[in-house]
Amino acid sequence: MPREVVPTPALTSSPGFSHAVRAGGLLVVSGQVARDGQGRLVGAGDPATQAQQVFANLRVALAAGGAGLDDVVKLGIFVTDLEARPAVAAVRDQVFVEPRPASTFVVVASLADSDLLVEVEALAWTGT
Repeated sequence: MPREVVPTPALTSSPGFSHAVRAGGLLVVSGQVARDGQGRLVGAGDPATQAQQVFANLRVALAAGGAGLDDVVKLGIFVTDLEARPAVAAVRDQVFVEPRPASTFVVVASLADSDLLVEVEALAWTGT
């Protein structure tokens, strides 16, 4: 199946990966982190504020691929501290309504930058 990189000019570019790739009706969104469009960290030390920025970036990547939050079928949520789970879950629950997507929540030793506390990746089905 052919793959198509989805342009995401509103998100900070990073070498080595694409923010979103479409393969048929599947939109795969790479892990989004708490950086604004200029690459600045948002919410240093605050997992709830970082989660808000992460989900805002997720919305941008989904929209660039012609999808929305209602199209998300799977989330992968990564945090660096289990204590962040309630704060991140609260933000996720504000973003997604029933029926919520399948979800995996993982605690990791570190993300790509030691200032990052939360990362979220997603699979969305648009059926196109």
